[in-house]
Amino acid sequence: MSSNLNDLIRAEARQINHVGELRIKCPECSETRKKKHERTLSCRVDGDSIVYYCHHCNLSGVIDDESPGPVQTTNFFKPSTVVPITEVGPTQSLTSEWIDWLELRSLSKATAEQFGLVCGERHCGGKTSEAIGFPYRSDGHITAIKWRTSDKRWTQEGAARTFWGMEAVNPEHEFLCVAEGELDAMALRESGVSAISVPNGAPTQVSEKALSPEQDKRFAYVWAAQEFLEGWSKIIICGDTDAPGKALSEELARRIGRAKCWRAVWPDGCKDANQTLMEHGIGTLRECVENAEPFPLAGLFGADHYVDRVSSLYNKGMIKGKSTGFASLDPYYTVADSALTVVTGLPSAGKSQFCDAVTVHLARQHDWKFAMCSFENPTDLHCAKLAEQYIGLPFFESPERDRMSQAQMEEAMAWVADHYVFIDQEDGSGATIDDILERFQSSVSRLGIRGACIDPFNYIEMRGEASETHLISDMLTKVQNFARANSVHVWFVAHPTKMQRDGGRVPVPEGNDISGSFAWFAKADIGMTVGRGMMPNTADITIWKCRHKWHGSHGSTTLNFDPDTGRYFDEDDSDFDWDF
Repeated sequence: MSSNLNDLIRAEARQINHVGELRIKCPECSETRKKKHERTLSCRVDGDSIVYYCHHCNLSGVIDDESPGPVQTTNFFKPSTVVPITEVGPTQSLTSEWIDWLELRSLSKATAEQFGLVCGERHCGGKTSEAIGFPYRSDGHITAIKWRTSDKRWTQEGAARTFWGMEAVNPEHEFLCVAEGELDAMALRESGVSAISVPNGAPTQVSEKALSPEQDKRFAYVWAAQEFLEGWSKIIICGDTDAPGKALSEELARRIGRAKCWRAVWPDGCKDANQTLMEHGIGTLRECVENAEPFPLAGLFGADHYVDRVSSLYNKGMIKGKSTGFASLDPYYTVADSALTVVTGLPSAGKSQFCDAVTVHLARQHDWKFAMCSFENPTDLHCAKLAEQYIGLPFFESPERDRMSQAQMEEAMAWVADHYVFIDQEDGSGATIDDILERFQSSVSRLGIRGACIDPFNYIEMRGEASETHLISDMLTKVQNFARANSVHVWFVAHPTKMQRDGGRVPVPEGNDISGSFAWFAKADIGMTVGRGMMPNTADITIWKCRHKWHGSHGSTTLNFDPDTGRYFDEDDSDFDWDF
């Protein structure tokens, strides 16, 4: 079993690419349990080692690549030993005054007795007063008592390291409620449901730290109650409506598991369960619990999440992409957010220059910013080419054209600096797609880029043992996911395989002709070929794939091309001067 256990945990742990934790089914006890699907085996990835512990059968150990099998070790996940109170001040059963106080909050004597409430004199907030006590119990022992005066001063005896009220729950109930305070748990119990309370209130905000049972001191009570919580398939978090209450709900869901967590929604004007009971009664409180909404899962949404978007689609239709700047091309190709354009073409056909031309237009007309990863263009030369397209004059000396002036060059470079950033491989090393996308992601966060270009594909390092087809497919999926997650349009230039002449002319390459994988065609939102036209200084732009009809369609157009500036023009563009 040890070898199989190792293999299972290693396979599951591949889901985590950094130090972290996951829960899986225990191979030792899951098949013998009533709830076979429950994930009771906690696994912590720590360097090259995996530490595991089952909260049900106590199976524990370490898997280390240098060790032949599991090695018994200290249980990192097991909760700390319960420490009973050794010294407690005098207590008594609730007096009539405290029963009356509870009834003012719509809480009954019977519910108070279920939770074992007591009263007595305690020193709270600088003076001694009558107080009501909320005992915390674990394994049959009182581990702490929280005391509250009628004017809301608090003190505590012992250490509250468990949920409050676990001994009063009914395991036959359909679900369990988790409240932010003891009085809220009692209010929920009044409505006929099982309820417990956190021991230490709510945090001010959600922590960004990774979950770690041995370091998660504030929420140690959650880890200590893992076996108890595993017995419930549905847990309703009943936090307050303020910011700390929402933060608490999030923190509890992170540790319990979002898939089994729901959250109660209180009526307008009510901040918690007790206020709902006092102002609206048992029936409304019960409805709030029974109509709790599923806790949101990352990447999983109900249709109600999209109501506003669908309404916008109905009233406004699909949003069309931005114009390329070429009227004759716009019926076939527009630049949409969250899309991948694959650009191919024969060597020296003008693929890079055309991508530059489209980005220059978008920058001028819509103030878009771009991240450029151009392996074949040294960055200084690339800047010069963009400057030419912006100014419309040659950057270098030309026997037939006036060169841009120093002032024009400085103006152009200032404009390029405002709208472009570059991934520069100055050391000559290749880059992985992960390297490139990481830098693109930083450009989104820091600069707000709207477009990105990778030119060309064959300079990217492909790492992995899979076939080239699978590696390319995975790479394009990553690029597509980046584009959609960040509302960025990505141009990806890829060379075709060597094309065989058909008569005297090389056929126009398309997606299926790109070297390496059919995925270039399958994964592209828009597929484009840039080629030389039949006439000198012309270019044929062919769209061979368009996933969404509102972004374009199959078709082609011919543009004029100025080799001195890299600019493209529509054939009937009156601004295009052939006498330069």
